[in-house]
Amino acid sequence: MIDTAPRWVLLAAVMPLVCLAEEPPRAWVDPATGYHVERLTTRVGENRSFYFHNNPFLPADKGHPDDLMLFYGAKPKDGVADDGTKKGPPRQLFVMNLRTREIRQLTDEAAGVQGEIVSTVGRCAYYQIDRRIFRVDVDSGRPHLITTLPDHLPGSIRSVNCDNTLLVAVYADGIKELLSQYPQKSRYFDVIYRAKLPNTMFTIDTATGGTSVIHEENAWLNHQQFSPTDPRTLMFCHEGHWHLVQRIWTIDVDTKSATPIHQRSVDGEISGHEFWSPDGKTIWFDLQIPKGETFFLTGYDLATGTETRYRHDRHEWSVHYNLSPDQTRFVGDGGSAGSVAHSPDGHWIYLFEPEGDHLTSTRLVNLETHDYGLEPNAHFTPDGRRIIFRSNMHGPTHIYAVDLDRPGPPPEGEPSGDGGRTP
Repeated sequence: MIDTAPRWVLLAAVMPLVCLAEEPPRAWVDPATGYHVERLTTRVGENRSFYFHNNPFLPADKGHPDDLMLFYGAKPKDGVADDGTKKGPPRQLFVMNLRTREIRQLTDEAAGVQGEIVSTVGRCAYYQIDRRIFRVDVDSGRPHLITTLPDHLPGSIRSVNCDNTLLVAVYADGIKELLSQYPQKSRYFDVIYRAKLPNTMFTIDTATGGTSVIHEENAWLNHQQFSPTDPRTLMFCHEGHWHLVQRIWTIDVDTKSATPIHQRSVDGEISGHEFWSPDGKTIWFDLQIPKGETFFLTGYDLATGTETRYRHDRHEWSVHYNLSPDQTRFVGDGGSAGSVAHSPDGHWIYLFEPEGDHLTSTRLVNLETHDYGLEPNAHFTPDGRRIIFRSNMHGPTHIYAVDLDRPGPPPEGEPSGDGGRTP
């Protein structure tokens, strides 16, 4: 095996790729799509890219020639597999140079760290250990303690605003006890929703560590995301069964005024898995009218309140979607037969392109052997030329990239590789 990070051209010339059975393949051409796929992480143990709406990238700029990506890694622990739960081996933050594939470890805490928060303005990441909130400089690796949260607000940090002045956190009184009893999402989701725990959202000043409560409610508040362009605007959701909640909200962190986004039009209609457009003008979300029947990827214009709806096929429904940096294309991470669309053939990384009132799709990576208990959570790279996702399709959880500049399928009769499925 080659220990150093391989280049696309070199690996594409060696087909089919043969590797040791105990190690996932480093690169291949997907036999079903013709697209080139690379395993980015080489370290032993669990490797997780960030949740779909959490930005993991520090794009190149004048002083920094390469794009960087942050991710979580954990060492193997007594054969414990990554099953997608909130439990597991302690996780540390790592950073990868996307050109050289060099990996550096940023944190080394015995209990692990939490928080998927990157500030491009500050070129730093924020993380949490119990009630202590830290900032780590990504380039130097130097950590800095910002604050220790007060006893009455032992919450979890979720997002940083675009000028790197405020973090947002949420405290749900009693939620840790419920999660310890019900670690699997299939069990804790309904339990937490029905518990109606007191939830408090608050901000943390990144310079002083001071806290300020911005919203309190007896509801499960989740998916906090600051606008990428407006430091005062925060998006959050009412978590729970989508057909029962007013899901998507924004709040002005100065005035504390909350506004619902999108109104349900029929019984059983659902919307969710919301995310910002890069320009901060639109909130995109999965819309089904009603649930499981008619599928739309929908954008809500904050300035006008109008919606843009792109219809797509049931088999193309994805657990999560994302938008390219130039806002012209979308990615979806597919779903299993047990997902809301109940498609027996939805297990793909998809590229979507708007055409009129619908989306045209291209299959990029076959995830037939992926266990969707771990969500793939796809991201476009800052240059828009690749899509990053995480997968356990070969056993261990690794981070992969599919190259959008290497489309397929190949001409009939041309070898396309075996996807690493044959040892």
